[in-house]
This record gives sequence, C-alpha cells and structure tokens, in this order.
Amino acid sequence: MDIFAEITGIKYQKIFTSELKLINDLEFDINLIPSNCLLSYCNNNLSFGICKWVSPKRTRSYPYERVYNILSSSKKISVIPVIKDEGIKGDRDFIQWDTISLMSLLDVYVILGYYDSATKHKTRQDKITNQKFNSGYINSKINEIKNYHSSALHWNLKEIRESLPSLIDNVKDSYQNISNELNVKLHDEKGIDKFQEIILKGLNNFMENSREKAHLAQTREKQTIQPKEVLNTLSKATITIKNYLGGLYFFTVDEVSIIDNKLYLIESKHSNNSKLPSLSDIKDGLLKMILYSNLENTKLNDNLIEQIPVLNLSSNKLLGLIDSSTHNQEEVNKFSHQHKLSNKQIDIIHTLFQEANTNNFIVKIGGI
Repeated sequence: MDIFAEITGIKYQKIFTSELKLINDLEFDINLIPSNCLLSYCNNNLSFGICKWVSPKRTRSYPYERVYNILSSSKKISVIPVIKDEGIKGDRDFIQWDTISLMSLLDVYVILGYYDSATKHKTRQDKITNQKFNSGYINSKINEIKNYHSSALHWNLKEIRESLPSLIDNVKDSYQNISNELNVKLHDEKGIDKFQEIILKGLNNFMENSREKAHLAQTREKQTIQPKEVLNTLSKATITIKNYLGGLYFFTVDEVSIIDNKLYLIESKHSNNSKLPSLSDIKDGLLKMILYSNLENTKLNDNLIEQIPVLNLSSNKLLGLIDSSTHNQEEVNKFSHQHKLSNKQIDIIHTLFQEANTNNFIVKIGGI
C-alpha cells in the first residue's frame, strides 16, 4: 500500500510532562548537559528547551523522544551533528533534509554542530567513541537564536544555505586532526566532499538527494521487521507526507488496517520482558502520533480516505487488551489489577489515554 498525505500545520496538546533539568547560561556546555534540558538566561527572563542528538541518523538513541520532551518549551532547539564518523570499522552518517524539515514542522530550531574531539575505542581497531561537540560553535549559534525573531523554519533554511557549506570544512579538519591524534583510520574524505558538493549546488539539490536516500531506506524498511515490533498482519506500508512548502517526508508505517473504509495507521512498540515498552519507545511512538494526527487529504492508492492513527503497545507479559477509545476507568483499573501493574505503569496508561483522547488518536495496550 502506498499512502500519501499533507500537513499544513501542527496542532497537538502534549499531556506527558517532561522534567527538564534547569541549566543556567553561565554553566552551559553542550557536552555536559543531559540529552534534554531547559537553558535559562537569568538576565532577560529567556529560556530554551534544548535536546542534543548523538547522530544525524534518526533511528539511533531515540532522538524523537528527546524532541518530544522539549515540545512544551516556548522556544525549542535541537543540536544535531552534521556528520558523524565512527571510524573505518564503524558507521558514518550525514544530516538529511527530511530531518531538518521535520524539525521545521515542529517549530524546532536546528543547530548543526560538529565534533572536534574523541577517544580511541578500547577494543575495536580503527573505531572512535566519546565524541565531543565544539561547544564554542554551539554557544555562538544559541546566541544568534537569542536575537533571531523569525520562525524556526526560516532559521533552518538560512543555516542550510549560509552555514552548512563552511561547517563541512570544519568537519573535515576536525576529523583529520582526530585521525592523526589518535592514529585511527576514518572514512575517506571523498564522501564528505561529495556531500559538500550537493550542498553547494543549492537547497533543491540537497532536498532531492536526501529524498532519494530516504525513499530507498523507506523501501528497505518496508521489507524488515524490527525486534521491537510485533505485528498482527505484517502489513507494513509506505507513507509520504507533503508539507505546505512542498517538502516531502518518507516514513514507513509499522502496520495498516482498513475497517469500514477507514485507514488505521498503526505504530507498534513491543516489549519481551516488561509489561509495557520503555518510556523512550512510547515517546518515540508519540512523535509519530503528532504527525499522523495532523494529516489532511490522506490518499490510499490515490483515493481519499479517513485516517485514524493508532499507537499499539504490546508485551509478552500481558493478556487481553485495553483501548483508549472504548475502555473506561473501571476497565483500566481491572486490567491493571489483573497484571499487577505498578503505580508508575498505571500513571503512564492514564496519561497515554488522556493524550490520545485529547489529540484524536488511539492507544491500544495488550498481549500480542
């Protein structure tokens, strides 16, 4: 199945609270802060919700959870490495247009950073770890955002056009220094040079190149079942989302179902050993719900259809099913008592159901 939809804006009421550690601007160092925090400027009563990614790749270390955690902040920043090279025996990932475009949709300012130090991997030859951002560069960009009064979208586009080409030179110099200092072989610079050429040819070229890679990844993922997914129908489907600027986002829906001419878009999270998937998995799924609950003009194989987003949480430790759209408080309490859920797990279920009902999607929790 091929699904196409549009997003003209994001409307979403976040119910899950995220306790962000408060960091004073005088104490701020991007390498020392938690994965998400609240940066406060005491002098002018200004604050930013900030999250940092450990890789430009969206499928590593739950970056969607980190973004979700800062969404309630009035001004939001994601610090993302433009390129991450883990050594010739590891991976090398590049920032893609769809990542920046997704942040723009969520009104998140992107700071593209670069690593300028690392340590040699203790057991694997020609691999590096513990990479650190150039904190001075990150701080300079935060100061720019402090005085920037246009939208996150305009900032992100400006950074791609004006800052990214020269930033790639910094990446090359830094990784060359790291390679020499640690005597570790990294990936050939030709790949970075090719990426820089794509950027220098303009925004449209960057968009098209990223789009092609995302589409290929989407096709590969459609044929793959991840360990944390347990699907009832094995019916993965591709979904392409178009925003009001014409940008395209390529996603793979874990599962789809058509009932009474309604298309159910199902994001699945599974746990083998716990009664609920981890909070990181849940929040990762919620970010998808933010997107899917704002879809308009959804088409299935070129025919308009009503879509209903579903977050499906399953576990080998559960029997039966509770559903946010049909179950009342008494049934939730019975389910919780039956499975001897902790108070924390019960609170998570209540919060999830409230967030789902507020934002017009469904949460299902139960056994496979």
